Amino acid sequence: MISEVAISKEKQAYALLKADADKILQLIKVQIDHLTMPQCPLYEEVLDTQMFGLSREIDFAVRLELIREEEGKELLDNLEKQLNILHATSQTQINN
Repeated sequence: MISEVAISKEKQAYALLKADADKILQLIKVQIDHLTMPQCPLYEEVLDTQMFGLSREIDFAVRLELIREEEGKELLDNLEKQLNILHATSQTQINN
């Protein structure tokens, strides 16, 4: 019973972190589409602040042993890859 609860908490922690990562991606999409360009200092500030916050959340979850460090790194790496694709796409649209 206790191990089932622990697994459930681990899944819940990862799901919450994944949802936060998805929110960051959505926020950046909105900025690119409607508000600012990727070269804008505001864009960079928002991105840096959000990524730092998520990395701190992940670190906290790792320290509580709710997720493995590798899972946290993978979550950040995947978000960075998606953001890089989004940035590259926006640059292509600007140049065309």
